[in-house]
Amino acid sequence: MYEKIRPILFKFDPENMHGLVENLLIIAQATPMVLEYLAKQYCIVDDRLKQNVCGLNFYNPVGLGAGFDKNATMTKALSALGFGFIEVGTVTPKPQDGNPKPRIFRFVEEKSIQNAMGFNNDGGKKILERLQRIYPYAIPIGVNIGKNKITEEEKVIFDYKKLVSIFKNTSDYFTLNLSSPNTPNLRDLQNEEFVKVLLSELRCQTNKPIFLKISPDMDIDYMLKVCECAIDNGASGIIATNTTVDYSLVKNPKDKGGISGAALKKRSKEVFQILSENLFKKTILISIGGIDDGEEAYERIKLGASLIQIYTTMIFEGPCIVREINKTILEKLTEDGFKDISEAIGKSLY
Repeated sequence: MYEKIRPILFKFDPENMHGLVENLLIIAQATPMVLEYLAKQYCIVDDRLKQNVCGLNFYNPVGLGAGFDKNATMTKALSALGFGFIEVGTVTPKPQDGNPKPRIFRFVEEKSIQNAMGFNNDGGKKILERLQRIYPYAIPIGVNIGKNKITEEEKVIFDYKKLVSIFKNTSDYFTLNLSSPNTPNLRDLQNEEFVKVLLSELRCQTNKPIFLKISPDMDIDYMLKVCECAIDNGASGIIATNTTVDYSLVKNPKDKGGISGAALKKRSKEVFQILSENLFKKTILISIGGIDDGEEAYERIKLGASLIQIYTTMIFEGPCIVREINKTILEKLTEDGFKDISEAIGKSLY
């Protein structure tokens, strides 16, 4: 059905369409019967998919990447679509409008999105109030945190510290967003010196898992040094990757924003494999970027991903994609003779 109605949906402005979906999900989650129906349709519950990662229980490995539920307005409804965990945000300490519109663009042929949102969100205080209504929740909830656009360079670290202070009792993990291309100079923070100081400071505030999300556009050797520095200074793992500014991946790209979706698949997978070859068993690895079906998800798991995240693929494939990915993973586990997902993680590496 989604494939049939998708051309109609894609006639609307992408950001307006997202707003409509958000409103529908908000209405849905206000009705317990609707949530129960959705959960029966979409949630795959099977012991073979269960894991404990960083002390958190995941009933399946498929999470929603940051950017969709920016303001924690539809977390309950999204969990009913079958996600094993949800990452809200990116959240900044103060509310901000983000970049000028239009700032999100579809590339239907490439099944990709180019977004230049710029951390538009309601701010830490408001988002905290929403999470407090549901936390602790049935599945892990992570908070993706970033700096405000107006924050001066010498005060950036205080934005991250403030956000950890705000959410340390109302989230299950944190993701440090230093890799979005949509906030000026943010990617400059992906350096060993800043990462070391930042993680040392944050580890004084919380024992909860902290993940570093990296860009796919970094020099590989430099990326490995930054990731190793993060791990040595308290990071619980690495999330790879954020969006790319390699505009050659799509036809007629815009001159701003980062590209996600199928066009990013090859690069994201290559970066993830290199990370795994160097860091597997040293830390937890989470893969995101171009994962568009269960087979691709399973390949990332065998490459060393304990968990995977999706976002853009849900826009192009619809809400059934989470269920289909989990079903395919189960089929692949059976084909390969694995008793559960933990036996499959990293098997392609050795």
